[in-house]
Amino acid sequence: MKLVVVLMLSALPLSCYAGSGCTSLEDVISKSIDPTESKTQYIEDLQQLIPREFTANALKKIKQCFLDLNNETLSNFRVMMDTIYNSRQCASY
Repeated sequence: MKLVVVLMLSALPLSCYAGSGCTSLEDVISKSIDPTESKTQYIEDLQQLIPREFTANALKKIKQCFLDLNNETLSNFRVMMDTIYNSRQCASY
């Protein structure tokens, strides 16, 4: 789980730097931490971002990691992501 967080956090500045405005990344993270969204729905929602079956399988495992977390941890994760989105580094995008 720590690796997932590190990868997401490392991707955030790159995504902002690329000029995406972080909207796509915010949507992916929001869907990832939504406990009501199933793995099947998650993959369907992200289908345009999935180039191969290998990626889909990896995303299913990531989604399962989030599904295994309790609501308090998911809430803390949302607070952390909101803090990042509102940070100086991402604010200009």
